[in-house]
Amino acid sequence: MAKSSTRYLCSECGWSGAKWFGRCPECGEWGTVEEFHEARPRAAARSRTTVASGAAGARGGVGAAAISRTAATHVPETMITPITDVDTQDVTRVPTGFGEFDRVLGGGIVPGSVVLVAGEPGIGKSTLLLETAGRVAARGDGKVLYVSGEESTSQVRMRASRIDAVNENLLLASTTDLATVLGLIEQVNPELAIVDSAQTIISQDVEGISGGSTQVREVASALIDVAKTRDIPVLLVGHVTKDGSIAGPRTLEHLVDVVCQFEGDSQTALRMLRAVKNRFGPTDEVGCFDMGGEGIDEVANPGALFLSDSDKPTEGTCVTFTVDGHRSLPIEVQALVTNSVLPTPRRATNGIDSNRLAMLVAVLYRHGKIPLLTNDLYISTIAGGLAKEPACDLAIAAALSSAAFHSPIPRDYAAIGEISLTGQIRPVPRLEYRLREAARLGFTHVVTPKRRRGAKPVVIDGLTVIEADSVSRALKALGVERR
Repeated sequence: MAKSSTRYLCSECGWSGAKWFGRCPECGEWGTVEEFHEARPRAAARSRTTVASGAAGARGGVGAAAISRTAATHVPETMITPITDVDTQDVTRVPTGFGEFDRVLGGGIVPGSVVLVAGEPGIGKSTLLLETAGRVAARGDGKVLYVSGEESTSQVRMRASRIDAVNENLLLASTTDLATVLGLIEQVNPELAIVDSAQTIISQDVEGISGGSTQVREVASALIDVAKTRDIPVLLVGHVTKDGSIAGPRTLEHLVDVVCQFEGDSQTALRMLRAVKNRFGPTDEVGCFDMGGEGIDEVANPGALFLSDSDKPTEGTCVTFTVDGHRSLPIEVQALVTNSVLPTPRRATNGIDSNRLAMLVAVLYRHGKIPLLTNDLYISTIAGGLAKEPACDLAIAAALSSAAFHSPIPRDYAAIGEISLTGQIRPVPRLEYRLREAARLGFTHVVTPKRRRGAKPVVIDGLTVIEADSVSRALKALGVERR
């Protein structure tokens, strides 16, 4: 009986070798090279190799090197098709029931594709996919198979009852054996198969523990093979490590067709789904979801989440617009300025880079004549939004100045622009996306950087664009004055 050879694999870049290194010789990362055992060949494969080797030796007495080579297989001409004869008109994507999910995937799930959904523990991966399974099963076009390696069927049923995903077309199974999972998929032949998760399924034909590099690679390869041969889309849940990367070898991301990251703060209800890799659509789309006690709801208009409900002008607030992919999101920045009684003034931020805040305070002091160096500054965004893009600089500076001068900014005003160390307002990318979203949400005035020479002005009905080239002029245009 042949013994499995010991090899070493880098979990970061996929490099493999026969010798262990503390630092990967391919990508240079430390502590990523781990030991694994290559898969043992199956009995049928070993017998075919033995027969082929014996026949080759009998024919010509070839050497050992020639015997070890794989014999060429006769391929029928029907397997070879000119690319012009391949028809893709009959490929119908499977809608997930979530418009936001479909948009991230490029219009739905492509039949025969494998989609990997990864995220931190408790972020809502299983809830999202279980509710997706319930919505697909409710259409009645076919069966949906949900295989869980982490929970029993009764536990999945309890969660499905809570999120209203119970349907007779939704079939549940609880197993950690890869052969059983493949047998269930072939027996049911579902419209959609969901496996939760890749790190809990184990193959008996391969050595290694559950979630190891060899096991994860074998499980992914087997699921991809059954998805392609039977034209069944598979949604695969993936765990992440403590640094946020997908657990297992990096080749897992190369094997699957789509890699989606489910992100969000566990302290807030906002969840963001973004495609890191997509062979059938764009990778710059973002889906917004709201996590509640009764499941996950899609948020088609995220402006309601990131903006406060107050209609009265309030000092210390300013609205800006960020761009994530093709989607522009409004972000409301709130600031509080108080007199400090501490030797070192306090700087507290939430959703804003603290280093960026320190730079803006210095610029306001030097070029805006606004002394904030000796004050306690508290600045935050609403609903877990992130204002870390350089285009949010002007809104942060305006919110600080408004709080310091007790001068509120009108609710229908917004500010977009990057502030340089010289106090100038620099242009930002995709300004038209931001302005159109501002007009759609009812803003009437937006302070923007001065356009570059030769650039055409952006004209949007109902929106007045005020260009400013310095911090002082931008604050004056927003109505922020010392009182």
